[in-house]
Amino acid sequence: MTHETSRNSILKNPNICYPIDMTPSMFRDQVPKLTVSELTSLIKQTLEGSFFNLTIEGEISGFKPASTGHWYFSLKDQGAVISACMWRTTAARVMFRPRDGQKVIVTGNISVYEPRGTYQIVCTSIRLAGEGDILAMLEERKRQYAALGYFDESIKKPIPKRPNKVAVITSPTGAALQDILQITGRRNSGMDIIILPAVVQGPEAAPTIAKRIREVNDFLLADVMIVGRGGGSIEDLLPFSEDCVIQAIHESEIPVISAVGHEIDWAISDFVADLRAPTPSAAAELVCESSMDQLEKVNKLRSTMTETMLSKVNAIKLRLAAFSPESARAQLDNRVSKLRMALDSEVSEMNYAIKGLLTARKSKAELLRHKMQALSPLAVLDRGYSIITDKDGNTLKDIAQVTPGDDIQVTLSNGRITAGVKEVFNGKER
Repeated sequence: MTHETSRNSILKNPNICYPIDMTPSMFRDQVPKLTVSELTSLIKQTLEGSFFNLTIEGEISGFKPASTGHWYFSLKDQGAVISACMWRTTAARVMFRPRDGQKVIVTGNISVYEPRGTYQIVCTSIRLAGEGDILAMLEERKRQYAALGYFDESIKKPIPKRPNKVAVITSPTGAALQDILQITGRRNSGMDIIILPAVVQGPEAAPTIAKRIREVNDFLLADVMIVGRGGGSIEDLLPFSEDCVIQAIHESEIPVISAVGHEIDWAISDFVADLRAPTPSAAAELVCESSMDQLEKVNKLRSTMTETMLSKVNAIKLRLAAFSPESARAQLDNRVSKLRMALDSEVSEMNYAIKGLLTARKSKAELLRHKMQALSPLAVLDRGYSIITDKDGNTLKDIAQVTPGDDIQVTLSNGRITAGVKEVFNGKER
């Protein structure tokens, strides 16, 4: 083995580390300095060769699914935090959707990401170990305020469409404020933005935020207020779920928009506020109608009004131009002709209706006449029957009404006969 080979093998051995001031004298002048890549490579070999197939229990924080399908998050406990990831092919086999605050047990290997010089655990499996303490606390607090009616839609105040003043309660150095100022300045530079600086992370954050909300109400500083911050871990967003902040938002007479974190983040302020915006930028867009949109609406209204006025003026001009004695007479004659035609049509229809009515009445009368003739006693007499009456004209219907010697009258169809009763026979006698 040559001297150069020996030197390189010692350098590449991860178990041998020499401080610079204690490097053996034989290498002090001969060993080249390590580059960052070489040092990181040695660390990578050491960690990945010594820590593999680990099982770790921790609480998920800062879970962020990438557009590629990979999952990136942190595992933490009370004393430390470690970055973690799970590749898309492995994540597709997980039967639940991870979220911040969940306690999980993961299996994986330590990996060093050389471009950044950071290490993380690449998870090969993940399973639930129970709800995290923070998430459990937030869920319990959420249920408590929901039971008190703090989230009811009936008590939420409408957000003004065109506020003149907007109060922003957030960190004065955070990206959230810069996003809000950029969007409002671009969309409507004439709107007043009142910045109330507040601590948005740590133990002093919640009292500061609550104080600022009350100041906006006490001094009537704005028409609407935005309360929020940029993204962060579940611990970073805790101030917006504290009791004092929730109470201040609930008691606010001025509408409150909660804009905490990114779209996937949430805090209890989102539920108690009058409106929840997924991001601070979205909150700025909600309260700030674009000046270009306003100008477009004004131009559209002006155009519509002008077109309507011109249309009416032109219609009046046409009427005035058409007005003259000759045209008036022609219009009158035309109208009279139309009325005459209508009258003639009505008279014709009336005559037709009368004729039809008379014909129907004649037919009905003829039918009744035939019925009367069929029912007339004279028609019966024409068939050979007769009517017999006594001398007083009473119709004889019973043999008991006559006695021999009585005078009777027999009425036939063509005349009458006077006769005397010679004999009376009972119908039962033979």
